[in-house]
Amino acid sequence: MFDFLFPQRSLSGTEGFLITEEERKQLSICPVVEMESILRERGLKWIDCIRAAMPYDSSPLMKKAVHLLKYKRARKVHVYLAELIARSLQGISIDPSAVLCPVPLHWSRQFQRGFNQAELLARAVGAAINLPVRNILRRTRATGYQARRGRKERLMAVQDAFQVRHNIDLPRIVILIDDLSTTGATFDACAKILKNSGVKRVEGWAVAHG
Repeated sequence: MFDFLFPQRSLSGTEGFLITEEERKQLSICPVVEMESILRERGLKWIDCIRAAMPYDSSPLMKKAVHLLKYKRARKVHVYLAELIARSLQGISIDPSAVLCPVPLHWSRQFQRGFNQAELLARAVGAAINLPVRNILRRTRATGYQARRGRKERLMAVQDAFQVRHNIDLPRIVILIDDLSTTGATFDACAKILKNSGVKRVEGWAVAHG
């Protein structure tokens, strides 16, 4: 009865599907990689590498999928988005000692949403590439919606907004996972606290970047 009254619709409106096979084909990967030299030129001082499955403006369907996950609570969408990240890593040598760490939400935002989309993505990516997932960080204050801010405001908003959780053994390499990376400000703020706590290398992986 519920399915009859509120039929599930795909990204392009097809009834009965969350994402159709045709839509999955349209969500083709086009990996984006920013290495240390580029990041330093952009004013990011701590993150060592940012990788994403595609540029943010490359696919309207990807934008809709991320919107459904974050704001419409369509949790199952994370499976398809995590698949994009995993596919974009093919052929890349990944240190087996690395640990995936989802970018944390503030507790108030997570309570409101019901889940952390970054953690859902991290666990699905970790299962696909056989890396462990650990919640190493916590967000100490609410930072608002980054989408509404310019570059300088984004950088300022996340400064000193993260802490390493107490009584936790830190790995040598941490790979941060998030849905989107625009300026890289959030990844950089997380990398700063991790490196100051003893982590040697920090990367950021996202579905889309730019």
